Amino acid sequence: MPNLSEAAIIGVVDAKWGERPLAILVARPGGNVDNAAVQKHVKTYADKGVISRFAIPDRIMFVETLDKTSVGKIDKKVLRAKYGDG
Repeated sequence: MPNLSEAAIIGVVDAKWGERPLAILVARPGGNVDNAAVQKHVKTYADKGVISRFAIPDRIMFVETLDKTSVGKIDKKVLRAKYGDG
């Protein structure tokens, strides 16, 4: 999406399904994006059969920055520790 600068998806505990995706997003400065727009964008990939409908995140979180490793990759271990408990 053009109004996002970074995105990460992690699995979080869900009472009904066991685990569901949580989208952790960083908006571009001045970018205007909301949960509905993100879900609609991801749904287009489900409609094409690229991903399953189950992969469309129910929960979307906007943050200022994503944690990175020492080599600049998104650190999903840290994200899971911060946000994985739901």
